[in-house]
Amino acid sequence: MGPSRVFFRVLLTTTVTAAAVLTGITEASAATSDFRGVNWADARDNYVDGWVIPSGLSASDSYSTVRSKADSTLSELQRISGANTVRLPINPQSVNSDWWGRYKGTVDSALGRGMKVILGYWEANKDGRVDDSAAWQAMWDRVTADYGGNGGVYFEPMNEPFGYSLNDWVSLCSSWLSRYSAIPRGRVVISGTGYNDNVTGVGAASALNGTLLSLHFYGFWASDTTRSAWTKNLSPRIGSYSSRTIIDEAGAPMTTGLTYTGGQNQDGNTFTAYFAATTDLARSRGIGIVYWPGFREGDTYSLTRASGGGLVANNDSGVAQLRWGWGL
Repeated sequence: MGPSRVFFRVLLTTTVTAAAVLTGITEASAATSDFRGVNWADARDNYVDGWVIPSGLSASDSYSTVRSKADSTLSELQRISGANTVRLPINPQSVNSDWWGRYKGTVDSALGRGMKVILGYWEANKDGRVDDSAAWQAMWDRVTADYGGNGGVYFEPMNEPFGYSLNDWVSLCSSWLSRYSAIPRGRVVISGTGYNDNVTGVGAASALNGTLLSLHFYGFWASDTTRSAWTKNLSPRIGSYSSRTIIDEAGAPMTTGLTYTGGQNQDGNTFTAYFAATTDLARSRGIGIVYWPGFREGDTYSLTRASGGGLVANNDSGVAQLRWGWGL
């Protein structure tokens, strides 16, 4: 999520056309509440035609430097928030190059700290479609070869596939699952349709049975100022698939002085009501949240900022409300 995406996200619709080829499936009994996460993102936005370089890293960094910087950043994010999951961007430009051998330091650092890692593909053309199928497959071939055997790594074939119809998106994901059939489906995170804004279509697709589902939800998608209105907005996007769903992007302004805790006082402002409703629903249903972003330079939503050689929270009440949503 970045400034360039805001205009387009406002245009999204909550309607998903159900296809005749899709059938209902029984929801698993497990919950996703153990995904207590943050996104670590590129300051330019992850939709970049080039290497994705999360804030604090440099294209000239060696593997050992990336690993050292990641150790520091992830340690700070854990200390401040209690996160046990990090979502990281990948793209073919990054993986099908020598940057991958160094960028892997972020993944290895997280795994070494006992964190789960979600690796998600961001496209560069900003049209909601895979840019180059051959390069995309080569990227996933390499990533899954390196981490397919590690149970702490989860794979998100594509972020925000808004350029695909439901049928076409299910078909693409089915092909991905077939190609990488050795990876347990419980470690594959399938994005909801549109801007990841609704998981009911992919949840009902029998071809995707057993996978986790990724939902995005933001406060600039509506102007409601009550928790009840935001809950009514969010709940149908999940439907009966709470136990498979991870909200792997949700966030609110953390640098504008808003107070996110306070019960009834959370009503009356769009963002405090939105964030309260999102975290309350996630806590009550056992849905994991991966906050956008935990650290991204120049982003008013960023949970933290660089300061004095480490990170500091931008909004203590925001951190507290996120932890509430995590069940902490």
